Amino acid sequence: MQTYGQFCPIARAAELFAQRWTPVIVRNLLVGCRTFTEIRQGAPGISTALLAQRLDTLERNGVITSRPAPTGRGRWYSLTDMGRELKPVCDALGRWGARWIEVEPHHLDPAYVLWATTRLVDVDRLPDRTVVVRVDLRDRPEEHYWMILHRPASELCTRGTGYTEDLVARTDAACLVDIHLTRTTYADALRCGRLELAGATGLIREFSSWIRPSPFAAHVPGTAAHRAARTDSMPPSR
Repeated sequence: MQTYGQFCPIARAAELFAQRWTPVIVRNLLVGCRTFTEIRQGAPGISTALLAQRLDTLERNGVITSRPAPTGRGRWYSLTDMGRELKPVCDALGRWGARWIEVEPHHLDPAYVLWATTRLVDVDRLPDRTVVVRVDLRDRPEEHYWMILHRPASELCTRGTGYTEDLVARTDAACLVDIHLTRTTYADALRCGRLELAGATGLIREFSSWIRPSPFAAHVPGTAAHRAARTDSMPPSR
């Protein structure tokens, strides 16, 4: 680990937390990822070797702990008390990024966008059965993804699952990001053709109610959520 050579707590904390991919790994653990595969799925682009190295560094420094998986091979990772104290740091970083850093085309990795979509599913609103949604991306027609929506946690698959597909969504990563950040709604995306849904009418009607917006949507300038948050914070007129 490189050092700044400074006793400043910010510098000392940055030596560990501000390494490339480390905040993303901590974020994934905070949202419930436990296995090596789950953590990596939420960090497309990281190599297995680098992820293993980062996890080892975090464990040696007391940020995470691991134990053998209850079944099969591999290990389960979890944050320690030290690691859980990084949640407000991650939340503040997310709010700052939402407010000041614009989404650029190179931020639209479809594998991550769909992973984030799956993580935003409110499983308590799902039907009492598994719902399988195939997602076809217009900008990457050779790629197909399957959202497996069920309790206790939904999953994203990149291979045929063997399930019967209940819904087929045709869209692009930019549209999904705009929906997450409340720059548009599912209804508007369907109306203008940015999103197409095929399947049972009842499931199409309910689909939008299953997926929550990004927790940082209220901090994105110009979005409906941001405008509502600003309105709520304004003092009443006299």
